[in-house]
Amino acid sequence: MNVLETDWWTLALPPEWWADTDEDSILVGDRDDVGCIEISTLHKEAGDFDRDSVNAIAQQESEQALQWQPATLGEFSGVSSRYVEEEIAVREWYVSCGALLLFITYSCNEENGGMDDAAVDEILDTLMLAGE
Repeated sequence: MNVLETDWWTLALPPEWWADTDEDSILVGDRDDVGCIEISTLHKEAGDFDRDSVNAIAQQESEQALQWQPATLGEFSGVSSRYVEEEIAVREWYVSCGALLLFITYSCNEENGGMDDAAVDEILDTLMLAGE
């Protein structure tokens, strides 16, 4: 396993997955180019995110009217949902741990929807705060 480490969090990646930094986010994908995970980080200067605030942010920020389900990814918890738009299958998560809020999406062609779900879940379950 390779470890992707940012200033705020870490994520374990299998060897067949790559990571790249964009201006505002981290991109993670498999070498087969089936789909891509995108992670954006928001760090609160004071106080922590709680479950209610994460849920409210998800409701407000999402461009879709979605049914949100409770989600836990490693040390982070929040909500998740999924939808299909313009032949693209999308999974979204809004999760927090303390003062960090992560917005995570996984997207792939609709015909490949579900193909990487187990691998994506396994990868995201390794999310930890940096320095732990």
